[in-house]
Amino acid sequence: MATGGRGAVVAMAARSTLSSASVTLFLLLVLPRVSEAQTFFFPFRQPETCGHNQYFDISALSCVACGSNQRQDARGTSCVCLPGFQMISNNGGSDITCKKCPEHMKGVTEDGWNCISCPGGLTAEGKCHCPTGHILVERNVNGTLLSQATCELCDESENSFTVANALGNRCVRCEPAFINTSKSCACSEPNILTGGLCLSSTGNFPLRMISTARYGELGISFTSEWFAKYLQSSAAACWVYGNLTSCQALGNMCVMNMNYYDSSTFDACGLFQFIFENTAALGTVHSVSFWRQNLPWLFYGDQLGLAPQILSTTPLPTNFSFKGENQQSTKLKFVAASYDVRGNFLKWQTLEGGILQLCPDTEMRLNAAYSFGTTYQQSCEIPVPKILTDFPTPTFYDVYLEYTDENQHQYIWAVPVLNLNLQHKKMFVNKDSSSGKWLLTRRIFLVDTLSGRENDLGSQPRLIRVATQISLSIHLVPNTKNGNIYPPLITIAYHDIDIKDPSSQSVKVSFSVTYEMDQGEAHVQTDIALGVLGGLAVLSSLLKTAGWKRRIGSPMIDLQALQFLHKLISQITIDIFFIDWERPKGKVLKAVEGEGGVRSATVPVSIWRTYFVANEWNEIQTVRKINPLFQVLTVLFLLEVVGFKNLALMDSSSSLSRSPPSYIAPYSRILRYAVSSALWLVIGLIQIVFFAVFYERFIEDKIRQFVDLCCMSNISVFLLSHRCFGYYIHGRSVHGHADTNMEEMNMNLKREAENLCSQRGLVPNTDGQTFQIAISSQMRQHYDRIHETLTRKNGPARLLSSSGSTFEQSVKAYHTMNKFLGSFIDHVHKEMDYFIKDKLLLERILGMEFMEPMEKSIFYNDEGYSFSSVLYYGNEATLLIYDLMFFCVVDLACQNFILAAFLTYLQQEIFRFIRNAVGQKNLASKTLVDQRFLI
Repeated sequence: MATGGRGAVVAMAARSTLSSASVTLFLLLVLPRVSEAQTFFFPFRQPETCGHNQYFDISALSCVACGSNQRQDARGTSCVCLPGFQMISNNGGSDITCKKCPEHMKGVTEDGWNCISCPGGLTAEGKCHCPTGHILVERNVNGTLLSQATCELCDESENSFTVANALGNRCVRCEPAFINTSKSCACSEPNILTGGLCLSSTGNFPLRMISTARYGELGISFTSEWFAKYLQSSAAACWVYGNLTSCQALGNMCVMNMNYYDSSTFDACGLFQFIFENTAALGTVHSVSFWRQNLPWLFYGDQLGLAPQILSTTPLPTNFSFKGENQQSTKLKFVAASYDVRGNFLKWQTLEGGILQLCPDTEMRLNAAYSFGTTYQQSCEIPVPKILTDFPTPTFYDVYLEYTDENQHQYIWAVPVLNLNLQHKKMFVNKDSSSGKWLLTRRIFLVDTLSGRENDLGSQPRLIRVATQISLSIHLVPNTKNGNIYPPLITIAYHDIDIKDPSSQSVKVSFSVTYEMDQGEAHVQTDIALGVLGGLAVLSSLLKTAGWKRRIGSPMIDLQALQFLHKLISQITIDIFFIDWERPKGKVLKAVEGEGGVRSATVPVSIWRTYFVANEWNEIQTVRKINPLFQVLTVLFLLEVVGFKNLALMDSSSSLSRSPPSYIAPYSRILRYAVSSALWLVIGLIQIVFFAVFYERFIEDKIRQFVDLCCMSNISVFLLSHRCFGYYIHGRSVHGHADTNMEEMNMNLKREAENLCSQRGLVPNTDGQTFQIAISSQMRQHYDRIHETLTRKNGPARLLSSSGSTFEQSVKAYHTMNKFLGSFIDHVHKEMDYFIKDKLLLERILGMEFMEPMEKSIFYNDEGYSFSSVLYYGNEATLLIYDLMFFCVVDLACQNFILAAFLTYLQQEIFRFIRNAVGQKNLASKTLVDQRFLI
């Protein structure tokens, strides 16, 4: 079994090898191989470069020689027989067979398949030629070929009124204008031939017409081939016969000339206006005085001042809304009656699908322009060759807004057009900011490549005109919540392009939809609010100035006010001193330098407590009620990730997300500011509430901890934010001293917790440790005299005393200031005494003091720790609003929330660093604390 199995495997392997070899050999023999010398390039040829005896092979993309007795056909892509030769077979290209015709039948039939004897001469193509008014007959009625062709004269008599058609192979009835006028197919005198029509009496109809195409933007006018061929015939047919198609064609030519009308010339608009004025007897269409029977509606009159009445007098009798299942109320359904350039009515069509939008896009995004409440903007750049290809002839549109009334009846409302290129008395009146000077029109087109052709309608145009800006304005009715609107307005601007090198030329186009409302009443209310709030601001400023004047102890407002404002901008510096209540505990023996002996001296008080309190003060200078980094990141997360920024889009949707295929409307700067401000304030207020309700109660309250630290350290803080106003933190220990060991300190804390000692307050049996202070001028002068010695070390060296070092003088001044302030707090100086009182409610509300400290200073009880007003902590509202304004201003400038968040956090850190640095330097200079110990 094993041997048999192994043999079967060998046999299968052999068959597999043989099969693979056979397939490989087959592929090598059948499939073509690429030789190393083979190339993949060949000469570039175009059909027009082929010779007369060659044709362009559309497969090989090269010129191929025609066969014998053949030549190139009209298209250049195949061959035809030479004159005098008939076709025997034709399979396309050069695969045709030609045979020479006999001498007695030198002519060739029109189809080229037969030889025939001609009654007269031959054409250049070898076909039979007939005189004018005759038709060529080559076959019987049943199709039998005649041996000799005949030329039959068409019967122009009253019985038939026929003439040869343009091809000369049929007799057709003459134009009705010829028959009605001359009772024949000829237009002889005294009849007049104009525009291809025979007129017997034109009345006062102008015969000298101007076939001029005007391009006012470039200041160029020239004779248009299209106008030269069709202006006269269209105007004459419209005037004499009221031909509807001709009247539409005449109106189209007027629109192609930008509705330019000059009563002294009879161009397209001049002829249209002539017919309009002289056909009043025909009546109007739909009771519209500007719409004459048989004529298109092109103008809203030629009198200035009509535009405001048309645009803002009568609202549409329907309502629109942002949301709802009924698309009749959420979509603006614009429809257009479209016409070709010859005046033929094409169809009614909705504007959805990008009918007026030259820029390509998805159908969903194109149709978003007509969603009620959506501000739409679209722009792009289109190459001129594409325009020439896509718009060989212009299409004209009369735009209407379709709506349904209360009884569900459908109506259409004519949409007026503001053509910015329209000239009235050689002035672009529609570019004026006043609507009273506008002249509104009706019909528009997108691209005109036809009127700019000078000599040949098949040639490249000299100039083209493109609608580069189309704006649809929806004017909302004020003081209504029902979604009423006035008639929409289409504003259109055309750009004239001089065609020089089409391949390198392009044009920028745009389409937009905007919504407007009369803001007159809102402006009045805003002015009233600004007037009232401005008055209150002035009153508040006066009160604050009066309070500030008292606090600085100045009887008048002078340039020092500007100094104060400058300090606010740079960095406010304050006067601060740490009063050390600790007293020496005894005396020690101390060696005397230079004397070689010892003497007793008081035990020095440790400075470390003062350093520790000063360092804690430095740390709480930039403590805030919110976390700036959390604030910035949270607001950015809500805007960018959650999608609150989408609420600032100028559309009707209130969704926080947008699908990628849908149209994204532009942002409203006002809404963008409102959304970001609301989020910033909400997150900030949530943090402040959390900080006050939870964090300060259960985790850490650094302001109250600082007050406790002062009491534990037996150090008070005397702080002057103004010359005669400041704050006092009473930190005098109830145990008499704080420089002790751990055991004694724990015992003191236990006694205090069990109420076995006096309370911490400045007034006996009270807990009040913080005060607002208003000091007298005498007190301030005494303070300044001592303080000058502390700060003199920063002055010029020549002013320093030479009797001792600067440091020794500062130490002496420090002890003098400490002793003076301590004695002041203890009521030692009767001439500079103070009294303690509560602030009045009105004083607290206004933030000022009614009583001025004349002889005695005033200490106001302050349970709210208002000394924090010199810290970030007490100015959280100001800082929050400043950060908010910085964030919003940056975003409004760059329209980028991420960049605004980054710069806001960066400036927060910069100002915090500057505040710490300035605060440390100020603290070191005012309190004699070495700056190296402040971290």
